[in-house]
Amino acid sequence: MTPQNTTRSLRGAAARTVEVYDFRRPTTLAREHSRALEVAFETFARQWGTQLTAKVRVKSQVTSEQVMMQTYDEYAASLPATTAMVMLKLEGFDSSAVVQFPTSSALSWVARMLGGNGSLPAPDRKFTQLEQALVKRLMEDALEDLRYSLGPLLPTAVSLNSIHYNSQFAQAAAPNDLMVVSQFAILVGENRATATVALPAELLMPQLGAANPTTSLEEAPGLLRRQMSSVPVDVSIGLVPSAVRPEAILNLTVGDLVRTKHPSQRPLEVTVAGQRIAQAALGKNGPRLAARITDIEENRA
Repeated sequence: MTPQNTTRSLRGAAARTVEVYDFRRPTTLAREHSRALEVAFETFARQWGTQLTAKVRVKSQVTSEQVMMQTYDEYAASLPATTAMVMLKLEGFDSSAVVQFPTSSALSWVARMLGGNGSLPAPDRKFTQLEQALVKRLMEDALEDLRYSLGPLLPTAVSLNSIHYNSQFAQAAAPNDLMVVSQFAILVGENRATATVALPAELLMPQLGAANPTTSLEEAPGLLRRQMSSVPVDVSIGLVPSAVRPEAILNLTVGDLVRTKHPSQRPLEVTVAGQRIAQAALGKNGPRLAARITDIEENRA
């Protein structure tokens, strides 16, 4: 390796960052949990699209794109600095859920609701009182769709709380709290936007475990024994092993006799992975040779 390549390798190694991973709070969803959430959010997307079509009087479509697990700090950092964040109060929880979408898109929806055609570009700004009232009306209907779509996964009462416009200052949860985040693509007429719904993981995960049962630690030994009992193993039936010099093996020819230490009256040995488990007598099963077990030597305790 040349000095130049060595320098590049060292620079590359220095540029790497190592993140501490807490296995007690995994930031990835189990496959079965992820699929259950995807189905729920796909249902919500269809319902939300239908509701927008009825309210803004133009064909609308909402598509669920992905579901992921993030800390609230990571989620907030991924949002635009100025955006609409509708805070949802969760009964019995300190954290809030969030429905987020661009303020410019919401203003174009409001314009259509008031009789406009939504052709003029809308700025990213805070809502007026009238605009906020109309947006809240849209969110109340969307919240009903969210309750219906999540069903038993959403066990607590949810209500609208407030609307924030700065993603860096809105505190829906503690920075390290885990959130289940679903991302949506919204198409209203020709207006395209990206929206997200974030729910505290502590709200959803217990219900996901009930809907998609996972094995508890107490059941692990029994499951392991049952699994091991169904794993195929190679069983050998033969004579007692005898020690033979290499020269005798190398000089073997057809017709030679190999002496063994196995008495002529002793049953054959049944072994698994070199461990003797039983003795057997030579027999026959149809056109095939077989061994009839005569004695069990395995300790089953």
